[in-house]
Amino acid sequence: MKRLRVQILRRLQLRESWIIFFILGVILMTFPFLNIFNKPVLLFGVPLLFLYLTTGWIVSIIVIYFFVIASHYESKQNDEKSEP
Repeated sequence: MKRLRVQILRRLQLRESWIIFFILGVILMTFPFLNIFNKPVLLFGVPLLFLYLTTGWIVSIIVIYFFVIASHYESKQNDEKSEP
């Protein structure tokens, strides 16, 4: 389990991962996706577009949290390597 966690944290440290998640976030906020969810439908009493935007916002916060954890992991490893 710890090995899997280390591999995921290393993967998140890559600059390409940051760029991919940014582009994905921009794409999900474009007209075609917003138009798909802009329907007069209520899901659990909540408009579908509002639910889509709120869910996307929460997911983006979680992704940013994982990136912050990965950056702390990288700085911690660099500190351990530089110590004599």
